[in-house]
Amino acid sequence: MNLHHKKRPLFITLEGGEGAGKTTQINKLAERLTRENYKVITTREPGGTPEGEKIRSLLVRNGTEKWSPLAEVLMILAARTMHVERVVRPGLYSGKIVVCDRFSDSTLAYQGYGRGVLPETIDQLTRSILGDLKPDVTFILDIDPETGLKRSTKRMAREKNPEGQTEDRFEKMELAFHQSVREGFLEIAKNDSNRCFIIDAAQTPEKMAEDIWAVVSRKV
Repeated sequence: MNLHHKKRPLFITLEGGEGAGKTTQINKLAERLTRENYKVITTREPGGTPEGEKIRSLLVRNGTEKWSPLAEVLMILAARTMHVERVVRPGLYSGKIVVCDRFSDSTLAYQGYGRGVLPETIDQLTRSILGDLKPDVTFILDIDPETGLKRSTKRMAREKNPEGQTEDRFEKMELAFHQSVREGFLEIAKNDSNRCFIIDAAQTPEKMAEDIWAVVSRKV
């Protein structure tokens, strides 16, 4: 068996707007890494812990709550605190590759660029929780918001649970909001080009997976 030996663990995040295909790509990447004999943890934000999942349900399901932008940031960071303490850091310390669906870049894109919280405020709060922890590699799955929302709506129609709950709160926001989120992600990638890699999410899932693996294979 060809066992790989890494100098250190790897923290990989996948980011992007609604309908970009993050879940599919995370699954494909985890399967590929496992075949290559790496130990992998897949997780998500908000969520990743029982406490985080409760906060997720408050933020993204179809309720009538109108959380203020700053309240959203604080809720997300509460979930992230638990997630980092109980999942991300332990996984990295044990030498695993941690692959996460959304992380701090989503907070900046959605609540910062999308909902108007000052980037400096988000950055200060984030650093107080994460310290020097940041992803080693981030893939930003880029897609036209209209196309992505159509994809996401179709997916949610298939996944609606018996209580009629869907994670569609952000999908219901105006197109201008999603365009601002996309611009935010692209700006984040531009400002941190050593970490961030833009993946064209209009491609087939197979081609996207190839593009992602081309980068990861150089990092592991």
